[in-house]
Parts: sequence; C-alpha cells; structure tokens
Amino acid sequence: MNTNFLKYSMGILVVLAIFSCDNDTETSVDEEQEEDTGTVVSGYTYAIVDSGVSDFYSSDAIISEPSESDAFYGQDATYNGNQPSYTDNGDGTVTDNITGLMWQQDMGEKMSYADAVALIDDFNLGDYTDWRIPTIKELYSLANFTGRCYGDDAVDMFIDENYFVQPIGDESIGEREIDGQTWSVTEYVGLTMNGDETVFGYNFVDGRLKGYPKYDPSDGSPNTMYFRMVRGNVTYGENIFTDNGDGTITDSATGLMWQQADNGETYDWESGLAYAESLSLGDHSDWRMPNAKELQSIVDYTRSPQTTSSPAIDPLFTCTPILDYEGNYGQYGYYWTSSPLQDGPTPYTDAVYFCFGEAKGEMNGQLLDVHGAGAQRNDPKAGSVDDYPDTFGPQGDIRKVYNFVRCVRDVN
Repeated sequence: MNTNFLKYSMGILVVLAIFSCDNDTETSVDEEQEEDTGTVVSGYTYAIVDSGVSDFYSSDAIISEPSESDAFYGQDATYNGNQPSYTDNGDGTVTDNITGLMWQQDMGEKMSYADAVALIDDFNLGDYTDWRIPTIKELYSLANFTGRCYGDDAVDMFIDENYFVQPIGDESIGEREIDGQTWSVTEYVGLTMNGDETVFGYNFVDGRLKGYPKYDPSDGSPNTMYFRMVRGNVTYGENIFTDNGDGTITDSATGLMWQQADNGETYDWESGLAYAESLSLGDHSDWRMPNAKELQSIVDYTRSPQTTSSPAIDPLFTCTPILDYEGNYGQYGYYWTSSPLQDGPTPYTDAVYFCFGEAKGEMNGQLLDVHGAGAQRNDPKAGSVDDYPDTFGPQGDIRKVYNFVRCVRDVN
C-alpha cells in the first residue's frame, strides 16, 4: 500500500470533516458518528482483507512456489488481495485501513452475551460512543491465517498482535490455552448440540469459526466469551448480489464474481485447486478457489437447514444436497477454501472449509449439529476415499476430505 497516499487522503478527510462541522453546528455528535462509515481504501463497502498467507503447501509440507502447470497451483498464497493494513490511533483503538472499521484494541475480561449487549449502550472509547458488537462477518475480517496452534495449546495468534491484544485461556482455572474465543452479535438461527441457543464466534487462538452455546448446558448459567467492539462502516458485511444470467453471480459490495452452482463433484484439496484453475464459465477463464475470508463473505447467517430448509447461502446460489453421516436427506456439503490451517504435530496437512449445511458431529452415538451452519473448520487435504467421512475430536466432527468447490474471480 502507498502509505504517503493514505496519509494524504486521510488528511483531506480530516480537513473536510472540520469544515463540515464548522458549517453545520446543528448536527449532534451522535449524528456525526452514525454517519461515519469509514475510509475504505479499496473502494468497496465490503472489502475483503487478505488472509496474510505467503507460504505454499503440498498436502503435508511447505513447498516452493508452484508454477501454473504444477500441482497445488492456485492456493491462497498464489493470489494477493487487499493486504492487511492497520493504524494504531494511540487511544485504545485501531483502524483497519482496508475495511474502514475501527476496533477496540484490548478486550478486557470475558463477559456474557447479555452483559455485552448492556455494556454497549454506555460504551465510550477514544471519545466515540457509537460502538457496537461486531457481526461475525465484521469479526472475521481480522482473521490472519498465518496463525498456528497445537491441539489445546496456543502457538501463533490468528490476529495481528502488533496492533491487537489477544488473550489466551487461563489454565489456572481449568481453561485450555485455546479458550480465548471472541463472540460476535450473530446468533445462530438454529440450535446446536441438544437444543442449545448458540452465538457465532471466532477463535483467534486456534483459527476456527463456530457456534458456541449461549448458556452452560449443565446448569443454565450464562457462558462468557471475549468481545471486541467495533464502529464505523455500518454496511460492512452486506452483500449486493446480481444474477448475471450466465451461471455467475456478482457481488458489487466485495468486487467478487462467483460460480452460481457447484458442479456436483467433490475433490481432495489438490484436485479441487486444479478444477478451479481449469474452469471456464461466463466467458471467463480466470477462476480460482476462494480463500477462507472470500468464501465466508457469501455465507448467509440468516439461513440454515433447520430453519429455512436451505443451505446458509443466498437463494440465488445453488448447493448440491447430500446425505448426512447416517444417510439422511436434507443436508448440504462442505466447501474447500485455498487457505491452510496450521494445527498439531503435522501442521501442514489441513486446509479450511465452510459448512453451508449443518456442521455435524457424532457425540455419544448421536449425530448432532455441533457448530452450526456457517461454521468454518478444517479437513486433511488428502486421504483415501475409503477412509472418509470419519469422526474426529471432542465433538466428533464429521470429516469428509472430499469436499465441494465454489469458484471465484475478481470482477476487475
């Protein structure tokens, strides 16, 4: 990014703001803050911040950059989007220069969802009072996929610690290090586990986006999470879709064009990358597999198989129906992204996917929606088709390995 241009542009905006205040003394402070939609450097109201990934991966190792004709070409690091850019404002706030969002730098202590809703009414930071609890799409804009964890232990955060304070779980009170989840304001429209009310959050310690129960199932007491408040750019996360009539959908809020329907086939990660790179659709041949943050941008958190009998995506799109782990109808698949997720003793084996149907797991012999439609998890990039799907982890996550692909391209 040209920092001199950014400084010059910001200076012009400050001068214009002062001039505006001088000539409109009847405008209240609150009204001015409500009108502050942020400085979006990219020109898009829903600018997608790049994942930060610069390393290249095979199915189980870091590799040198592949050429266009090589295996694993087209992964996250192949394409550079809007690179993360932040400004520390020196008052406990951080401005994201790509999205136009301003963030609380230090979240303080964990609190319940209800307490966060009550707190925001009187929240004042940096002399601003128009703070809000972020949506899950706003919160996910801060995700940085150069992070790494090792099971329950933190290694590298999935957020830029040069600008943000990111706590980890307190092992002295029985928490795991990865128990540093941050909640959003986005409640799951369905129920998880055994009928739990659920709120979507992102874990900047282990790199997963999931639904977390609002209340402790054992005694009904409110669960607590971290909250990082946000202000500015009130339209961030809102898609503006156009059906182009040729099998593609344009989102003019993000500047991305999408494949309207998946092709009904499932792939391991390497084959999925190759399919995306070879796709020709709508007179375009520059398609690719989306990175994690691009694919999350088209999740529709107002929809789910439980509540709308549909996948968690706008009805303009089509998702191939699948049978669930027990052979039942009414579910939808997982979709690969080009982004890695580093975890455990073999940190280079997994890549990120999104669940547009329920994020299922098998617990105590019962198949449940354990994380919610719209969750982001990770699968091994490769494996024998005879070995999957299987179950893994404390929630018995259903791993498929052979997942769908929905391709994307830049409009400009």
